[in-house]
Amino acid sequence: MDVITPDAPATPVCLLSPEQIAGPYFRNPNLIRRNISEGVDGVPLVLRLALVDAMTCEPVPDALVDIWHCNARGAYSGWSKINPDIEAESGDIGAVPRTDDDTWLRGAQFSDQAGIVRFTTIYPGYYAGRALHIHVAVRITAGNNHLEERHVAWVGQLYLPDVASRSVLNGRQYSGRAVPALSNEQDFFYTSMGGEGSTLSVHTLGRDSNEDGFFGHMTIGIDTFAVSTQIRPEDFDKYTV
Repeated sequence: MDVITPDAPATPVCLLSPEQIAGPYFRNPNLIRRNISEGVDGVPLVLRLALVDAMTCEPVPDALVDIWHCNARGAYSGWSKINPDIEAESGDIGAVPRTDDDTWLRGAQFSDQAGIVRFTTIYPGYYAGRALHIHVAVRITAGNNHLEERHVAWVGQLYLPDVASRSVLNGRQYSGRAVPALSNEQDFFYTSMGGEGSTLSVHTLGRDSNEDGFFGHMTIGIDTFAVSTQIRPEDFDKYTV
């Protein structure tokens, strides 16, 4: 895999990125931070996401971009006592009761004037029945930076290339699971909800190995006037939040 720096420009696109489900582990912790790892064990991952208006091809500044994903062992903060080797019975928000108030691997950033957000996290693991992925939700704030804004315009899942994931899953933090990870093509949501158009470009940060971590980048095209059906205003009132 190539070496690339986190400040490399993203390739501009003017296509509407495919939406995907939010999953049962959505929360709104109101944490504005670039580094969401909280010291959780795993291979480092630096993310650079560029938001563009799919109607105008212009950058989308001042949008609130939330990301959340599981740890190296497949667990989510807030649900860390749920066994990740057993498939969740439902993918709906609020369907799985929370077990704790941890916040690792969750956070948000406001996009800058170029529509860019950056996060420092770890390469996600996996849980039963899914390929490796990172959840993303984009709220349009009209420049007022209100954390309580509930207008979610776009919800998606970002997938990791299988070749990079295989090398990560052989590491000590990720191996020894009771169930195997699915490849992207084996994942129902990847194949049925446009996962190919939501796959990160991933490069090693180190020249000789992946121990230094990875850099992932992607351009996300959104409709700033859209109202997502995947996370609705009433979902913010559920206990998951």
